[in-house]
Amino acid sequence: MNFLKWLIAATSTAAFALSVSAQTYPAKPVKIVVGYAAGGAVDLVARAVGQGLQANMGQTFVIENKPGAGTNIAVKSVIDAPADGYTMLMAANALAVNMALYSPAPFDAERDLVAVSLIGRVPVVIAANVNAPYANVQALIAAAKGKPNTIAYGSPGNGSTPHMALELFARAAGIYLQHIPYKGGSQAITDVLGGQLPLVAVNALEALPQVKAGKLKVLAVLSPKRSAIFPDVPTIAESGFAGFEASVWYGLVAPAATPKDIVAKLHLEVQKVLQTKELKDRMSAAGGEVIPASSEAFGALIKSERARYAKLVKDAGIKPD
Repeated sequence: MNFLKWLIAATSTAAFALSVSAQTYPAKPVKIVVGYAAGGAVDLVARAVGQGLQANMGQTFVIENKPGAGTNIAVKSVIDAPADGYTMLMAANALAVNMALYSPAPFDAERDLVAVSLIGRVPVVIAANVNAPYANVQALIAAAKGKPNTIAYGSPGNGSTPHMALELFARAAGIYLQHIPYKGGSQAITDVLGGQLPLVAVNALEALPQVKAGKLKVLAVLSPKRSAIFPDVPTIAESGFAGFEASVWYGLVAPAATPKDIVAKLHLEVQKVLQTKELKDRMSAAGGEVIPASSEAFGALIKSERARYAKLVKDAGIKPD
């Protein structure tokens, strides 16, 4: 009986401590780790969200860039960080891809991390040199079927979201394209502009400057609806592939043992930021949209994306750079 009383008291004390921790959180600066260099799309999203959280929660949110190893360095640093709510990761599709792309798997996102909040998504686009003989996706498919595996496209690298997106599209279209991996989307775009290859797959934001300059044309956006920055470009569904989409998604995750009440508080605060006109405008300017969703829904997305990419990596024999 004494043990039972002690157990009840200990449980109550722990619950009270968690409650107090959420009430006083954050009591010091919070770090958001980004697995990419400063200035990229994920970095820009992290900074926009961090600024919103900082304004709402009255504490500093610091962005720490840790590029390398396909984002694995950043992911592992967050997994190994204290599970106290003061270290998070702004994750993108690589979180789901890398568990299948690297062998052995560098981590298990479902086991090692907890989903805090989905932020939004930016569509992948298929773009071409303005002089390329493809006016639209149908023309590209016809050319690819006429000469299988001779039409090349560049991407930010093996296993990158645009690479995976184009592989999924090619399989859906029944065509074979030659993939040329680069160390980043900007390098791939440069070679398309120079005529070294006709096509590139990148996120909408990376393509925007060259499209505005009249040097690049977008054949399709791989999203369910048209992009705000490319309103005249058809979606991949309008191009004959209903139900197909490939977007770069962004979301916050934390170490798996982070107290549930702190995760819940962070989720609530992120949802407030997502409702602000400033963040919606910044995402729209990047060609994307915010996506309010529960932590559970974001966790389910990571799980489903992991399964989708694992099948693609196996079927297509994709290897990391």
